[in-house]
Amino acid sequence: MTTWILNGLTLNPETGETEKKHLRIENGAVAEWADGASAPDTAGTETIDASGKLVSAGLIDMHVHLREPGFEHKETIATGTQSAAKGGFTTIACMPNTRPVIDTPDTVKLVLDKAATEGAVRVLPYAAITKNELGRELTDFAALKEAGAIGFTDDGVGVQNAQMMKNAMTLAKSLGMPVIAHCEDDSLVEGASVSEGAFARKHGLKGIPNESEAIHVGRDILLSEATGVHYHVCHVSTEQSIRLIRLGKSIGVNVTSEVCPHHLLLADEDIPDTMDANWKMNPPLRTPRDVEACIRALEEGTIDIIVTDHAPHSEEEKARGMDRAPFGIVGFETAFPLLYTKFVKTGRWTLDFLLRRMTSDPARVFNLPTGKLTPGAPADIVLIDLEQEREVNPETFLTKGRNTPFAGWKLYGWPALTMVGGKVVWTEENGIN
Repeated sequence: MTTWILNGLTLNPETGETEKKHLRIENGAVAEWADGASAPDTAGTETIDASGKLVSAGLIDMHVHLREPGFEHKETIATGTQSAAKGGFTTIACMPNTRPVIDTPDTVKLVLDKAATEGAVRVLPYAAITKNELGRELTDFAALKEAGAIGFTDDGVGVQNAQMMKNAMTLAKSLGMPVIAHCEDDSLVEGASVSEGAFARKHGLKGIPNESEAIHVGRDILLSEATGVHYHVCHVSTEQSIRLIRLGKSIGVNVTSEVCPHHLLLADEDIPDTMDANWKMNPPLRTPRDVEACIRALEEGTIDIIVTDHAPHSEEEKARGMDRAPFGIVGFETAFPLLYTKFVKTGRWTLDFLLRRMTSDPARVFNLPTGKLTPGAPADIVLIDLEQEREVNPETFLTKGRNTPFAGWKLYGWPALTMVGGKVVWTEENGIN
């Protein structure tokens, strides 16, 4: 089967300019790029008119929460992947803190089977490091890898015991698998809901200190150095963590890391006095100094990739207030427009830089075959309207979650069509296919 995407704009990374080209897709894979100055022979083929739209490799999100099994009132694999498709994501990696926890081969297979039958995009499951994410006993890494897990993490909680983490890294290294760490020292965060900063002081709240994250980052970099495992740090949010990651990279430790849009755009002093729990996430929003440190670390490569940490909750749960509401915000449908508007439109980043951090760099870090549009690569594609301005309206989201601090923001750079393996899975006009 042949499909032509006609008249699309492609980015020339050498000049930073876009140029018109046509893209031919054969049997779900990229076949060739053709000069946009002349019309190709499209007789007997399907065609998609991409006039005025950027043609990019589909976005990759290596940190998401699909909530299924166990929390289907928050999200399902179907609704989560539909939301991802609307946001331009074609590959996503889901965290194991479901109920039951993804800590057995059967649960890994359940997620993969559900994704195959109900999912709109590619789903790569992580498996838990410890059984039930309790930090007491390692899971069967070999069996989980065999079942299809792509790495091991207890995301949602940090592995508190250093010996347990070292054992996990040793085992993962022997299997050629990465360890992905939620870095948080529980002894420093109990009873806290926001960062230890301006907002906490103003409202008399117990704060989460920066060192609660950095302590685990430093410990795990030392353990990664000792074991040789690929160690990936989740949702980096503090200047202290960044210093440690930079040091680890400088001495040859195999450490990579990620950052979320909200930690690049918002600080604790931005949280409204209404105590709106849609501003409550973990890690929490930090100081403006931490925000700038995260931006610079991403620019220099200390932080490797951008993720959303898409974490939907019900409106009832978020209505419990800052103290009692669960941590987390949704991210699929706003990530690219937020970053494009706030960094590319303002001239701080190039479009090529943003796209790389959301496509080819995640693919490189996790050895994925996607994230590029070279001949032979999977035809995972997003068309993006860079000129359209639209207001963030949670009521239009495809995710079940409405929990976002970005409601009402006016943004540019909205996806218009998403294709996975040569199949159109979502369009702005028709929704999910």
